[in-house]
Amino acid sequence: MRFFLCLWCLGLVCLAEQKGQVRFSGLPVPGVTITATRGQAQFSTVTDLSGNYSFPTLAEGEWKLELTMLGFAKLERSLSSNESQSWDLQVLKLEEMKAQAAAPPPKPAEIISEVAKPEPKPSAAFANLDAAELAQRAADALLINGTANNGAASPFSQSMAFGNNRRGPQSLYSGSLGMIFDHSVLDARPYSLTGQDTPRPDFSRMQGLASFGGPLRIPRLLPRNGPNLTLTYQWTRNKNVSTQSSLVPTLDQRNGIFTTPVLDPTTGLPFINNTVPMNRISPQAKALLQLYPLPNFDNTGRYNFQTALVGATHQDNLQARGTQSINRKNQLAGNAAWQSTRSDSTSLFGFNDTTSISGLNLGLNWIHTFRPRLYSVVGVQYSSLRTENTPFFSNRTNVSGAAGILGNNQDPVNWGPPALTFAGGIAALSDGIYALNRNRTSGLSGELGWSRGRHNLAFGGSFRQQQFNILSQEDPRGSFAFTGASDFAGFLLGVPATSAIAFGNADKYLRSKLFDAFVRDDFRVNPGLTLNLGLRWDYSTPISEIYGRLVNLQLSPDFRSATPTLGNGLLRPDRKNISPRLGLAWRPFAASSTVIRAGYGIYYDTSVYQLIATQMAQQSPLSYSLRVANSAETPLTLRSGFLASAATTRNTFAVDPNFRIGSAQNWFLTVQRDLPGSLVMIASYLGSKGSHAQQQVLPNTAPDGATDPCPTCPAGFAYLSSNGGSNRNAAQLELRRRLRAGFTATMQYTYSKSIDNAALGGRNQGGSLIAQNWLDLGAERAKSNFDQRHLFNLTGQYTSGMGKSGLMSGWRGRLLKEWTLGQQLIVGSGLPLTPVYFRAVQGTGVTGSIRPDYTGADVSAAPSGLFLNPAAYVAPAPGRWGNAGRNSITGPSQFSWNASLGRTFRLRGDRISLDGRMDATNLLNHPVFPSWNTITTSSQFGLPNPANPMRSIQTTMRLRF
Repeated sequence: MRFFLCLWCLGLVCLAEQKGQVRFSGLPVPGVTITATRGQAQFSTVTDLSGNYSFPTLAEGEWKLELTMLGFAKLERSLSSNESQSWDLQVLKLEEMKAQAAAPPPKPAEIISEVAKPEPKPSAAFANLDAAELAQRAADALLINGTANNGAASPFSQSMAFGNNRRGPQSLYSGSLGMIFDHSVLDARPYSLTGQDTPRPDFSRMQGLASFGGPLRIPRLLPRNGPNLTLTYQWTRNKNVSTQSSLVPTLDQRNGIFTTPVLDPTTGLPFINNTVPMNRISPQAKALLQLYPLPNFDNTGRYNFQTALVGATHQDNLQARGTQSINRKNQLAGNAAWQSTRSDSTSLFGFNDTTSISGLNLGLNWIHTFRPRLYSVVGVQYSSLRTENTPFFSNRTNVSGAAGILGNNQDPVNWGPPALTFAGGIAALSDGIYALNRNRTSGLSGELGWSRGRHNLAFGGSFRQQQFNILSQEDPRGSFAFTGASDFAGFLLGVPATSAIAFGNADKYLRSKLFDAFVRDDFRVNPGLTLNLGLRWDYSTPISEIYGRLVNLQLSPDFRSATPTLGNGLLRPDRKNISPRLGLAWRPFAASSTVIRAGYGIYYDTSVYQLIATQMAQQSPLSYSLRVANSAETPLTLRSGFLASAATTRNTFAVDPNFRIGSAQNWFLTVQRDLPGSLVMIASYLGSKGSHAQQQVLPNTAPDGATDPCPTCPAGFAYLSSNGGSNRNAAQLELRRRLRAGFTATMQYTYSKSIDNAALGGRNQGGSLIAQNWLDLGAERAKSNFDQRHLFNLTGQYTSGMGKSGLMSGWRGRLLKEWTLGQQLIVGSGLPLTPVYFRAVQGTGVTGSIRPDYTGADVSAAPSGLFLNPAAYVAPAPGRWGNAGRNSITGPSQFSWNASLGRTFRLRGDRISLDGRMDATNLLNHPVFPSWNTITTSSQFGLPNPANPMRSIQTTMRLRF
């Protein structure tokens, strides 16, 4: 170890970095060739876009530096290896430029590339080559040398007309044909949570690609100067297979036989021998039980059924892009895209639902140049999207009607079973809901650009009009939830804990308008400092319905009264959405590679109104909607479960009329610096603060066992407001290795912390964004759903190059050239999860928002076979809300390792080539779980949810011409 440490220290002493900057009239000059010479050793480099250069590995001592660039006088100086220097170029006179251009280029032996080792004489590989052959080999060896700017006058320099080495005239047309395919033979089996060897059906995934581009010429109509058109077509036929493990009712349970006491709801006494008499089993339960499969392996109390689920996707995608020059000052650019997707998915119960999607996008821009530094762009856009979801039983079987379930929608398009949910872990029964949505967006945009002095100014804005034409019901067949220790016995007896339903007013025609305007200035203060200054305004009108069919509850300030209000204009507009944007790029030291960047901006979410309006359109009196719990006032059964008492609030949703659009303030600071060995280090701080985030509460509710503070107050509805907030802070360190000797890599580590009180980033497990205690929103402040404390990302790529210029030759060169090997490794800590006590909130039909009590036991001290400790949680104490925190469980760590291998095969020089590539995801076939089951009443508590996909290998072949 000491030996290597001494060598490392000796290297630091003997090697030094010589760097500097080249300018002309105070501005940096890229592409200048700098050659460092001492004795027989020579190194060459070129300046970057900021005019900077460096020699990171010069031996200590004095070196002669020479700067050359066509059109400028050659400069020479003798400098120490660790000395920085600024250079000012002097332009040549016209006669001197002509003489310089007529002079022969330097001989190959006079310069050695910076990536080659210094030698006393040129390699024998170049001894007998003329300049043309040498230039060709230099282009072929470009990937080996690792930079597109290596030694512009060296033997590895680029040939003239880089990028067009074709022999003969270049064709005006180009195209490609490709195929991406994958088959189950190459893929690993899906991971089994139970260890059962479930047969896997064969499947395949295939995607075809075709593109063609060039000028469009139609005889007698467009013989010349036709539009330049590019067409692309993608054809996808995928079949996917996954494995799902579940708990289904056993034969004993179907016959009412249990191992624990079951209480008779009519007497409160336990049934004899823990058995529900057959004459007490509800006819509705018997009918719905026929939809459940029988167990296919021994019951472990957690899982007893496992099956392979098959889904298919068919997609066609056609895209077209074109440009047409009208004259010197006017140009048209247009695009069109059409997509059609047909997919079907199979559930655990064998229900096969289908989805059909078709979309069209059109755009046309007119670019007008007033003068070289002043231009305008005016564009029009149009898009349409049609989506139709068809559930398995739609227009096929009236499951609810045949079972004798009353009160739900009986339209044939909405036939099917009601949704069933069980607290104990038995698989939920559900099927999709029919929906036909036709959305359209049309818009107009404009921008004026003006470059004046050190300023690049832009002014613009846009207007969009959106249509959401919806034909669907929110919950037409209804939903039942069964809670408690004997949840399945309650199902057999036909006594649900809660019920919910919403149907009526199926057709909804929602409209919205969006406006935005901006001004931006890229201000180059000096060669080392650039500012980006901007101001933006965004405004979205609250969504209206063309017939005024929206409903909101007009609530008193103390929530003691609620009156339904019908019509548009129920939400006040939020027009004050002005957001400044500031950016900075600063090089504090002229001869240094250090760059500091910073920025700040405010961003608004103008898409929040659609979901709000959809819920407002499915309210009483426009529809039959309710969400109730079983009680003496509302006794629920499977047969008559959608009836409510006179005191029941028929509206299930209300929104604050002063609802504000959510915003986020984002800021960052990065410091970038070059390091020896072609390395670049970037250290960053990123911050974010969210305001007016969405919060949902259940007004006038109390925990089980507590006295109802206001029995006559309206309850059972969710109230949405915009009083939430969030913040995120992250530190990030990134190390990049520039492409050199065919190898490049990036390593990035992020440490972050995110906190909010609005459950940002998705729903908690249990299916709710609703706060537990409507009077204590401070208890909801916790880690965000997307809070990932540690994240490490490593990407790398190696390219073997063209195999010429003496670096590889013969059959080895032909075999190994132009291979590219890539990999990506991602390792991260787990995401937060919330423990859920599955029970209805008193006085409502809402489940999933109550949390258990935390006992103080270590959550991670799990018994064998589990990943969470069940002893860490118990039912909430009577009269109190659960004290377990939201997102207080850390989920499983995340790991992903993907790799790719590809090569380009030259079939006819550069005219025709074939790209081949293989991509492997989850290379190690390592099972990774997205989360744990955190429903404390479930028999699967502490078990992983279905694993992420296992290893798959995808092959891509693409012919270019």
